[in-house]
Amino acid sequence: MIHYKTVQEIEIMKKCGSILKRAVAELLPKAVPGITTEELDKKAEELITVQGAEPSFNKVKGYQWTICSCINEQVVHTPPSNRALKKGDLLTIDIGAYYKGMHTDYATTFIVGGAGSKSIDSFCRVGSNTLEKAIGQAKAGNYLGQISQTIESEITKHGYYIMEQLTGHGIGRELHEDPFIPGFVDTPIETTLKIAPGLVIAIEVIYSMGTKKIAYESGNQWSIVSKDKSLSACFEHTIAITDKNTFILT
Repeated sequence: MIHYKTVQEIEIMKKCGSILKRAVAELLPKAVPGITTEELDKKAEELITVQGAEPSFNKVKGYQWTICSCINEQVVHTPPSNRALKKGDLLTIDIGAYYKGMHTDYATTFIVGGAGSKSIDSFCRVGSNTLEKAIGQAKAGNYLGQISQTIESEITKHGYYIMEQLTGHGIGRELHEDPFIPGFVDTPIETTLKIAPGLVIAIEVIYSMGTKKIAYESGNQWSIVSKDKSLSACFEHTIAITDKNTFILT
């Protein structure tokens, strides 16, 4: 069941999103060679709580951290650890904030220590641009399938692979709500949900260089990796659709 948000709930989520944006802006420059993802996690928690909010992710049963910190072939849900970042690592930071009963969710992927090879730079740029184009389809009167179609066409035309088992999602009082937003189309677009004011969703572009298949990382109950160990990335924004505009909350 989809929980369409009231004007008041969206206002709270705007504040929650601004808190998360501020935390991310301070956190990302700290992701330098030599720092551990555990250290980044502690800093992320501080940056959220000092603003009067709480981390979202540690409210998921069994998950005790503030961020997911995925390196190279790790796709999503990788917990922080004592692993130190190396120059040239491809790092995804996924992070959420919880404020006055509402969640927001955000993710980005970048190269640790600055520019990488042209192929990796291009890989990241395609994902970021795809998310921007997908958000452009998120407006009242359109269909969710138009968002999915945009993600699929943009990623695959550059020779990359959608991780089909991993999707975007509704968000609000729960971190993960209906509807789920796949990064591909497997049904006629007009049969997908028609977007209406009050819909708040986290759009995610989750893809890899070499395969659409995922696997669970050995010895880690949370971490999902690309099955062929190829580089993976995730770009995500929480957005709210009103009768006038679409707002990027994060």
